[in-house]
Amino acid sequence: MRKVLIAGNWKMHKTNEEAEALAKEILRGLAETKGVEVALCPPFTALERVKKVIEGSEIALGAQNVFWEEEGAFTGEISPKMLIAIGCKYVIIGHSERRKYFKESDEQVNRKLSKAIKMGLIPILCVGETLEERKANKTWSVVERQLTSALNGFQGEGEIVVAYEPVWAIGTGIPATGEDALEVILKIRERLSELLNESFASSTRILYGGSVTPDNIMEFLKFKEIDGALVGGASVKSESFIGIVKKAALRGET
Repeated sequence: MRKVLIAGNWKMHKTNEEAEALAKEILRGLAETKGVEVALCPPFTALERVKKVIEGSEIALGAQNVFWEEEGAFTGEISPKMLIAIGCKYVIIGHSERRKYFKESDEQVNRKLSKAIKMGLIPILCVGETLEERKANKTWSVVERQLTSALNGFQGEGEIVVAYEPVWAIGTGIPATGEDALEVILKIRERLSELLNESFASSTRILYGGSVTPDNIMEFLKFKEIDGALVGGASVKSESFIGIVKKAALRGET
């Protein structure tokens, strides 16, 4: 049984003080909530502050990016070893904003994922198509390429989470439908089975991401094959994020 995961990607939001306050509000609001795993992914600068807030709770800490070397002359980068030392369990890899603004390639995503797994982090691997690719009926060819490339050389020696995030739905207020997401997620699970094995595929959590709100989360979680959500904008508003998690917990209890 795959446990529902709701991960909050705070992106480039919140100072240390703001991050601490937000984490406290979320922790307080979810005190009685069971049946769902929650992860918070603040900016690097706020990881330590958020860790201190959630320490001892069931909320996990995650980062938004990582480099593929353990240490060295790589100005501005953060290594998996550093993230583990600060208490991270998860790390987001291959987010569309990294691919778009920082020209992150499939090969770089693969190197990051491989090193993160080797060091003991759980990658949240993001895949998804642009609006132009969708209109050209290239959704699956793009997602399959990203997934296959990212997992090149991976033999199932660690846990991964996959997040299907159609680029055209991120931050636009226009989410995919549950049916749209389900169609791609079913193909992702099938591809995981081909690349690794059926056991790995059936145990891997696959999330949806893209304009997720408390009002539409069950549009996705009504399908058992969708294992949670990677939440962007709504994750930096405590009321919205708490609302999403509480609704997801209802699915987790069934």
